[in-house]
Amino acid sequence: MLWVKALHIVFVASWFAGLFYLPRIYVNLAMVAPGSLAERDRLLLMARKLLRFTTLLAVPALALGLWLWLGYGIGRGSGWMHAKLAVVLLAVGYHHACGVLLRKFVAGATPRSHRWYRWFNEVPVLLLLAAVVLVVVKPF
Repeated sequence: MLWVKALHIVFVASWFAGLFYLPRIYVNLAMVAPGSLAERDRLLLMARKLLRFTTLLAVPALALGLWLWLGYGIGRGSGWMHAKLAVVLLAVGYHHACGVLLRKFVAGATPRSHRWYRWFNEVPVLLLLAAVVLVVVKPF
């Protein structure tokens, strides 16, 4: 069980590293000058590769978390675990939203301002903070 926990932590940390950086690329994309196609193409390439890699990291993070939850009954029936599962669903939704935003950038749209993406970039920090507090402190 300790190996599963250790690997789960490593993959979650890696997944979130991608979620921390991907919206930062979106900030830069939103600030690209209209005629700067080379810069835009380079940032889009970076974003596509990072999203793909981040998705590959999310899969084992979620699978190992499911293994811990179902296989060992960690936190079953506890309020903190239900709240943590809600945070996990929000993280998956955020990851999906990053993919949707990337598709919009690829299509040539800049749906939001760079300031909006700066705020959007803070969401995974809050999600990770909430998840760690719920697991470590178990406030309810």
